[in-house]
Amino acid sequence: MSPVPVEVVMRMLLLGVVVVLVSGCSDDGAGTSAAPSTSGTATTTATATESRATGFDQELHDELVAMLERDQSGRTGGPDAEGDAARTERLKEILAEHGWPTYDLVGQDGEDAAWAIAQHSDQDPAFRREALELLRTAVAAGQASPGNLAYLEDRVAVAAGQPQTYGTQVGCGPQGPEPATPLADPAAVDGLRTAAGLEPLADYLAEMAEICAAD
Repeated sequence: MSPVPVEVVMRMLLLGVVVVLVSGCSDDGAGTSAAPSTSGTATTTATATESRATGFDQELHDELVAMLERDQSGRTGGPDAEGDAARTERLKEILAEHGWPTYDLVGQDGEDAAWAIAQHSDQDPAFRREALELLRTAVAAGQASPGNLAYLEDRVAVAAGQPQTYGTQVGCGPQGPEPATPLADPAAVDGLRTAAGLEPLADYLAEMAEICAAD
C-alpha cells in the first residue's frame, strides 16, 4: 500500500499536514476537517492584542509556525535542512516548558503547528505518546483541536499496530484508499468523528480516493 502524497488535508487545509500514515512511511499528518482553518501566517493585530491578556506568546507562536513551514517544505520537495528529528527535539523542550501549546498561548495556527510536528515524530514514539497525553488534557480544557487529537490518537495507535478509532490513517492501495489498520469500532466511527469535528468517514474516503487517483 503506497503512502498518500504528502499528508492529506490539514486536514486538507494545511498542505500535507494530515497524516495518512502507512506503516514504515512518514507521510503526512495534519488536519482535522474541523480543524481550525490556519494559514500559517502571524495572527492579526486584533487577535494578538486580545491574546496578550491571556498570556499569548508571539515569539513561540512564530517559531512553531516557522517550524511547520519547514516541515511542509520538505514534504513537498522543497528545502528542509532542519529535519523531523531536530523539530521533535525542539518540541520536547517546548512541551517541557509550557505543556501543550494551547490556543491561549500560541493561537490556533500555533497549536496546529505543534500538532503537526508531533504527528511527524515517527522516530520517537515514546515522545509522541507523551505529546498525546498533553494534547488530551488541552482538548479537555477547550484549549486545543479535538480533530488534531483524533488524528494523533490514530497515528499513535497505527504506529503500535493497533486498531484506529477515527479512521484517519489511510494509504493508497490498488483499489484506492485503504486503512493502515482496521477500525476499532466501525459502527461508532461516524459518531466519534462528528464529536471530534471531522466529516463522516465516507466523505473523507471519497476525498482520499481523489488524491489516490491523482497519485
